[in-house]
Amino acid sequence: MTTPVKPRPRKKPVPRAIPRAEAAAIFETLSRIMPEPKTELEYTNPFTLVVAVALSAQATDVGVNKATRRLFAVADTPEKMLALGEDAVREHIKTIGLFRNKAKNVIALSRMIIEEFGGEVPQTREELVRLPGVGRKTANVVLNEAFGQHTIAVDTHIFRVSNRTKLAPGKTPDAVEAGLERITPSEYLKGAHHWLILHGRYVCKARKPECWRCAIADYCRFKPKTPQPGQG
Repeated sequence: MTTPVKPRPRKKPVPRAIPRAEAAAIFETLSRIMPEPKTELEYTNPFTLVVAVALSAQATDVGVNKATRRLFAVADTPEKMLALGEDAVREHIKTIGLFRNKAKNVIALSRMIIEEFGGEVPQTREELVRLPGVGRKTANVVLNEAFGQHTIAVDTHIFRVSNRTKLAPGKTPDAVEAGLERITPSEYLKGAHHWLILHGRYVCKARKPECWRCAIADYCRFKPKTPQPGQG
C-alpha cells in the first residue's frame, strides 16, 4: 500500500506594487503637502548628522535632539568628539537607549573619520558603512540629507507605508528599498525618503493609521480604512 503524498502548501503570492502612474500621483501629492521635506534630527554639518542618525537607532528624534544639543555645542567635529572622550559622550547621551554602546561607536567612528578619511565624512555608502555603528540605513540618510544623493533609507515608517499602500511591498527593508528605487519617478527620488517617513510618523501610524485625513488614501491598498473617530 502506497503512502499518499501530501500536497505541498501553496506559497503566498508576492504582493504586486501599484501601477507606476499611481506611484507618481502619490509622490506628486506628498510633494505638494511637504514641498521642502527634511530630517527632523538637528545637525550642523555632515559629521553631526552621522552621529545624530547613529544615535537615533531605537530612539526618537525628539529624544536624540535633546541629548545632542549640548553634545554638539562642545563637539561638532570628529577631533573635538575624540578629545571629549567616551565617558563625557556617554554622560551627554545617557537619556538615549543603548547609550553605552552608542558612546563607544561615536568615539570609534570619530577616530576612523580622522585616521582614514582625513577628518571628512566619506560620501559613498561603501565607506560610510565601515564606520562603527553605521549601517545601510544610516548611510543612506547621510548621503541623502548631507550630500543630496538620491538614496532611500528604509526605516520602520517607510517599511510600513510601502507595504500598506503597496507602493513597494517587500518582506525586508532591502526589498522595499529596491522596490522604491524602481517605482519612484526620478524627480521625486531626492524627497521620497523624507515624505514617506513623515507620512508614516504623523498619518499612517503603526497602531491606528489616520486614514480619514490621508491625502493619498485614494491610491492606498490598505483595508479596511480607519474611520474618523465618532463616525465608525
